[in-house]
Amino acid sequence: MALRELQAVRDTSSRRERIIDMLRRQGSVQVLTLADIFSVSTQTIRKDLEFLAKRGIATRSYGGALLNDSHGPRSEAALELKQQRHTDEKSMIGKLAASYISPGDSIILDSGTTTHKIAASIDDDMEIVAVTNDFGIMSELTRCEKLQLIMLGGSLRRKNMAFYGTQAEYAMKNLLIDKLFLGVDGFDIDKGITTHYEPEASLNRMMCQAANEVIVVTDSSKFGRVCLHKIADPVAITRLITDSNIPADFAHRLRDMGVEVITTNPVE
Repeated sequence: MALRELQAVRDTSSRRERIIDMLRRQGSVQVLTLADIFSVSTQTIRKDLEFLAKRGIATRSYGGALLNDSHGPRSEAALELKQQRHTDEKSMIGKLAASYISPGDSIILDSGTTTHKIAASIDDDMEIVAVTNDFGIMSELTRCEKLQLIMLGGSLRRKNMAFYGTQAEYAMKNLLIDKLFLGVDGFDIDKGITTHYEPEASLNRMMCQAANEVIVVTDSSKFGRVCLHKIADPVAITRLITDSNIPADFAHRLRDMGVEVITTNPVE
């Protein structure tokens, strides 16, 4: 084998090992992101993912791949780890999402690290009604003296410091809200919007029913990921706010469904 061919084989092997490591750490990967990281074509990355799929390491998903359960856990990450992931994207998404909040609005901020960035971007003197089940978001919004804050009760889930259960759902029952800002753990065009925790999915479904506008906020690492519990179909949301790494065909399909797709840096 020629020296150049040997080096190409080594580069391919090294890249695939790194992709496997990313799958084990993140649970999923995206073609466009990998192509950018490794400075190769999307066709090359798709061949890599097909190689891993044939060996049972990964399962191809829309725009990327998911780690097979037999090769590592795809359980929900701890809150501390979530807070360290994609921080720049979440901050930009949070600021952009906050710009869609108008004085006099009533909003729901679902639990999550991205929705927490929205809370942090709300002006101190904004006069709105904000509903949340997230302890961290509640603490963040106490600085806003003109904001009416409603905290949903229930049982505290320490894994993400948010409240769920019968009491939280009862509190949601009679609320009519202008805008819901919904964080997600997984977003697949065919499988829908999903999360790891059944009581969270149940409460999220009630939030969707209560809101005039359902605004999903997520970084692009969640696209193509499927979790156990479904919240809603993509067609049920009003608007998606994400970063510019959203796959173009994913965005186009959502727009065909009537979903407004907004990115931190505009994409076609």
